[in-house]
Amino acid sequence: MAHPGPASLADVPQSRDRPVVPLITGHGVLVVAATSRELATPAGWLTLCTGVGPVEAAAATAAELAVRHPAVLLHVGIAGARRNAGLQPGTLVIGSSSVYHDLMALPPEWASHVVAANPVLLAAAKARLPDAVVAPIGTSARVGGTLNGEGTPCPAEAMEGFAVLRAAERAGVPAIEVRAISNAIEETDRSRWEFERAFAAITAVTPLLVHALAAAVASGADGDAGA
Repeated sequence: MAHPGPASLADVPQSRDRPVVPLITGHGVLVVAATSRELATPAGWLTLCTGVGPVEAAAATAAELAVRHPAVLLHVGIAGARRNAGLQPGTLVIGSSSVYHDLMALPPEWASHVVAANPVLLAAAKARLPDAVVAPIGTSARVGGTLNGEGTPCPAEAMEGFAVLRAAERAGVPAIEVRAISNAIEETDRSRWEFERAFAAITAVTPLLVHALAAAVASGADGDAGA
């Protein structure tokens, strides 16, 4: 079952043991990616490079959120797409949810399979990137891991999304996943994957997203405070 997480900053539980990072012009936004190539040069926001795969991503994100409490977590990176989805390299995909395909065979009461994007962040990302595709993004520890097995197929696939969003969900931090397509999942020849195009696409929009998400959450918190 998907859990949308906190809808605004006022809904985020605060901790005396972790500093809450102020949300000022992008400060307080933690941008998380698997590799440094997927991270734009920070201009006031926080960054975290987790390493590749769901285990590294979950461990690194949880460790980071144990010592600081950002107002927003933006998970960025590149992704593969199913050929029949029609998503060309460079296409931006906003994750409506992050779906963990590796555990789909298990009942949901044993392990979570889906984390929905925070609805405030999802609306802000869609408004800022109106040409982006909005769809579930699958997570698997292996390339092509979302092509078979249980559950509804996702049009895009990566290796860290669910892990990062699940760690954020457990820490009470609003989060969303946004990726740029680099290849068809079915393409086994990696020399045909358009890494540079995807890296350029995701790093170009990261500053836009940071400020849009920060403004959306800050606006929601101000509205709650004035209510």
